[in-house]
Order: sequence, then C-alpha cells, then structure tokens
Amino acid sequence: MSETEGLVSAYVSDADRDAEATVRPRRLAEFIAQDRVRDQLDLLLQGAMRRGSPPDHILLSGPPGLGKTSLANIVAAELGAGIRVTSGPAIERSGDLAAILTSLAEGDVLFIDEIHRIARPAEELLYSAMEDFRVDVVVGKGPGATAIPLDVEPFTLVGATTRSGLLTGPMRDRFGFVAHLDFYAPADLETLLHRSARILGVPITPEGATEIAGRSRGTPRIANRLLRRVRDYAEVRADGVVDLDTARAALIVYDVDALGLDRLDRAVLTALVDSFRGGPVGLSTLAVAVGEQPDTVEEVCEPFLVRAGLLARTPRGRVATEAAWRHLGRTPPNGTFGMDSPPVPDLFSLDVDQP
Repeated sequence: MSETEGLVSAYVSDADRDAEATVRPRRLAEFIAQDRVRDQLDLLLQGAMRRGSPPDHILLSGPPGLGKTSLANIVAAELGAGIRVTSGPAIERSGDLAAILTSLAEGDVLFIDEIHRIARPAEELLYSAMEDFRVDVVVGKGPGATAIPLDVEPFTLVGATTRSGLLTGPMRDRFGFVAHLDFYAPADLETLLHRSARILGVPITPEGATEIAGRSRGTPRIANRLLRRVRDYAEVRADGVVDLDTARAALIVYDVDALGLDRLDRAVLTALVDSFRGGPVGLSTLAVAVGEQPDTVEEVCEPFLVRAGLLARTPRGRVATEAAWRHLGRTPPNGTFGMDSPPVPDLFSLDVDQP
C-alpha cells in the first residue's frame, strides 16, 4: 500500500512513530477529549498516589489511532514511574514475559499493546503476576521439570486492544479499570490540530483546521498525519500558512475527499455501484474487482465505509447504500435490492469493533 493510500489509515506506520512522539500529550491535562475516561483515570491515579501503592491494572480498548499508547505513557508520567513497552505479538513464549516482569522496578508501568494477541502460555503466566506479583518459571522438561517461583515487584499493567471481544474472560476480569475510547468529534479534532500545529511551528487558520478535521475520520492519528502532508504542500506550493484553500488543494493532491475517503475506498464504492449495480456482491468478488486482497478490503476499507453509512453488510453480500450513490454523484435506482438504505449515522458516536 502506498503512502497516499495509507494516509487515512488509523494504523500506525514506522514513519508515524517518530512524528507522533513529537505531538503526543505528556500529561493528563494535555489529553484532548475523552473527558469521561480522563476524569476516571485521574481519580484512579490520584487515589493510588495518596495511598502510596500502584493503581489497579488498566485496560484501554477502542479503534486504532485514538490515543491508547499516549494514555499509557501519561499513566507512567503522572505516577512518576518508569514504563516498559511491548506488544502481544512480540511475546511468543512465557519465558519472554517472565524476563520482562522480573526486570520491572517497584511501581513501574508495563504497557502491552494489542494484548489480545498475546500467546496463551504467556497469558496464563501473566495471571499470577497481575494478582500475586509472582511468576512460576518451569525449568526442564518431562518428569524432571521444576517450577521455580520468582517474586515480581508491584507494578501496573496497562493493556491496549482494538479487539476487546477477543480477550479471554480471565484476562479481562483481572483488570481493575476498563476504559473504551470513542471517536473524536470534529470540534475536538480542531483543538488537537491547533495544538499540534503550535508544536510543529505550522501557522494554521481556524478554517484550515476545520477542513482537515472534517476529513480525519474522527481519529487523531489521521488528523496529525493529514496536517503534516498539508504542511508540506503549504511550504512548497503556497505561503506556508494552512488555510482553507491550501488545505483543500493539498488534500486533492493526496486524493482524500470531503468525507475522508481515499482512492481505495472510492474504488470499492465505484465497483459496487458501476459494476454490480449496488450489490449485493460477495467480498472475494468485490476484492477482485478493485485489485486487492479480500482481507485488505474487509479490514482497511469496510470499517469506515460501514460507519459512514456508505456500505452495508447483508447475508447476501455487500450493498452500496443510497448515501454511497449520492457521494459518487450517481442517481440511486428505485429500491435497494431488497433492503432499505439506512440513514447516515453520526460518525463520532458509534461504538465500533472492527471485524
């Protein structure tokens, strides 16, 4: 996938990591939106600090790009503690996790991203570490194997997941605090863009921030990425100021339309409307029509298209809604192939778990 096609992807790329570190909030007071989660976390951390003990383990769930990693770093900063960062796929054996746990200092924060993908043996080892602050390391094999108990310094686990439904019940029950992050409202994204622009030294007008926020899919990561690309355009082809005209012209160059759809999103909708008269059509057939793998269409395109009310999944296949026909400038046919087109929802109030 090219850089342009990934411009509105909520998943982090290697190029994003350093750029995100620059604008990432450092303290809870700097974290924009998510007011309910922020207030709850503040109570949790303040209470723990007054008691002089680590806070309960924290689980953060929600779609990618909404600030789960930032909140994990904020938890450590608010506690004045160190943080150890890893991810579920990186922990392949229980011994890997045991080495991490035994290296933690008292009060440290262990952040495990995509915790639902942790290997089952490591997950079972994590149970005793979370509850009793101890791990049993098995040495040897067969009848001669010996379990050696090792103490772990009291710590706080912060787990992040984009697929909370894949967490096992025993794992979920061991978190004392569970928070779900929601998509951002456009006004909150505008505030975030003004903050990021100040940090990056980019002059931005309110109209320019509004234009970028409206195309950011309710996701801070996408908003910051679009801001960096519009900055490039403003510095090279304009006067360096991100205003309304500059933002619109830049996002035309980068092929991001008014709803935040990119080339692949529009290709999926165009294939549905032009080649299949709106559907229904199977996922594999649709993927062949746009020249992509089925999992790319399902995991990269469909979540936002469904959330935006442009595409519907039915037992018979994918269907373009009336909103999709209108967005492409087409006239919807009479009827919608046996189903009514749903109304376009509020993009920023839905609780969506990606399939």
